[in-house]
Amino acid sequence: MRKIRLFCAAGMSTSLLVTKMKKAAEEIGYECDIVAYSVAEVTEKGPEADIVLLGPQVRYELKNVQEKLPGQTVEVIDMMDYGMANGMNVIKHVKEVLGDE
Repeated sequence: MRKIRLFCAAGMSTSLLVTKMKKAAEEIGYECDIVAYSVAEVTEKGPEADIVLLGPQVRYELKNVQEKLPGQTVEVIDMMDYGMANGMNVIKHVKEVLGDE
């Protein structure tokens, strides 16, 4: 089971996307655990993840997060997919990045 951790400004704005991602993963039979947190929790919650996804509103934190989580896969969620809460596209991207296609 893959662990997907999303980080945004306060951990709240991604809740709709998390719900849509869980639904999409269930539809395609992709076993994963998806949780959202505030970017302030990245050093605590990020190391357990298979992939760390940053909300577009905190994309400026990308380099900082990569430095805090060396060797970890860290990506910024596509702004359009985030804005439209397109959980299926985000799950497909995660699968592609992790080589789970």
